[in-house]
Amino acid sequence: MDRENVGTQQKALEINLNARKYGTFAEIGAGQEVVRWFFHVGGAAGTIAKSISAYDMTVSDAIYGSSPRYVSRQRLQTMLDYEYRLLVERLNEKRGAETDFFVFADTVAARSYKGTNESHGWMGVKFQTQPQGEPNEIVLHVRMLDKDNPSQQAALGIVGVNLVYGAFFNYSSPEILMESLLDDLTTERLEIDMIKFSGPEFQAVDHRLMSLKLVQLGLSNAAMFAADGEVLQPSEVLYKKPILVERGSFRPVTHVNLDMLECARQQFVNEPAVKDEPKVVTLMEITMRNLMATGEIDYADFLARADILAASGATILISNYMEYYRLAAYLAHYTTKPIAMTMGIPSLQDLFDETYYQHLDGGILESFGRLFKNDLKLYIYPLKDKTTGQLINVQKLKVAPHLHNLYEHLVENGYIESIDFYNKDYLSIWSRDVLAKIRQGDPAWEATVPPQVAEIIKERKLFGYQATVGA
Repeated sequence: MDRENVGTQQKALEINLNARKYGTFAEIGAGQEVVRWFFHVGGAAGTIAKSISAYDMTVSDAIYGSSPRYVSRQRLQTMLDYEYRLLVERLNEKRGAETDFFVFADTVAARSYKGTNESHGWMGVKFQTQPQGEPNEIVLHVRMLDKDNPSQQAALGIVGVNLVYGAFFNYSSPEILMESLLDDLTTERLEIDMIKFSGPEFQAVDHRLMSLKLVQLGLSNAAMFAADGEVLQPSEVLYKKPILVERGSFRPVTHVNLDMLECARQQFVNEPAVKDEPKVVTLMEITMRNLMATGEIDYADFLARADILAASGATILISNYMEYYRLAAYLAHYTTKPIAMTMGIPSLQDLFDETYYQHLDGGILESFGRLFKNDLKLYIYPLKDKTTGQLINVQKLKVAPHLHNLYEHLVENGYIESIDFYNKDYLSIWSRDVLAKIRQGDPAWEATVPPQVAEIIKERKLFGYQATVGA
């Protein structure tokens, strides 16, 4: 997408020179890095009604109320709501008829002098697009990747200016707004792993697509949303919880997909390190590689998959982690609890294909060292051979002769475990066959998917659905 990249200083000055924009900046942690830009470029008196940094926790609580976590979405929302209400109460009568009021807020934990903390933050802007109009909101979560505090503060200031500028001038094009968030920055410095739009200007926004865009635009390597389409911030969902993931194309979700996940979950929750945990997070993951199998993303196809996954109650992860070991490292960033993945025999065979690891100096050994670094476990669903009818499971799978000892080592030590209790009636279900039957109008496909999924496919004519001839 062709888009002019306006520099940070020019953005701040353009906002300051806009007579209709007037508001408050409230920043906690990492200094007042965003508002500093507006003071620095000049003309700030025309834009800034108030700048506040309630840095002390007692002072912050006195203004915004107590909060279990100070760097959290809850605290950010309280800041936005409180400051916006106060701004309108004080200034609406005097200048509300010709002013678009706004509040920018952030609550951040930048790198400490010990360097042991998680460097991340929440920021958002609540703003009018016309005088006396209902406010809109954009909220996002950032991870700061620079290794020193001053660099993190600088990156925070830039992305904050980008957010305010995007809200004022690109609100009608959320994709352009998102793309501009890293202007004058790189993905090596900052990651945005969650964004949410709300308010009258954003009623048509589909947050599932926005989650996809985060990954597609390179703002993050992964994004997450719930079955109801609500965007999720990964650390809030995954923090200190056992995690089970199933990767797939889900075109469509079949009985096999759900049986695989449920059977793996039953075995996982009985692991000694998991059985006393109150909740296991289960995720259904779609990779960008899968979504771009035809060379470009088909957004209608993506939403069709999201719709049927939602009907199954799934929490969906979109990732740019083609290699399983990269996915494992991503999940381990958020939890010290056990992590498991479930897959079928074909995926396990691919895992032992050395051509996938030619970019690693240590090849397949390095890959497996990273994958199983944190005692990760694989649960493997069996396969019924189409030609011979033979059942292939973990014990019967044949790998390349020179990898046999490696395979046996992983099996014997419990890194790879067979799913032994499964529905044998589902072994004849193949997703590609199901998709072909949907497109051909063969009614046999309906028995291969959950009833609620079948209804959605027929009602919305997903995946090229053809009504049964004579129906």
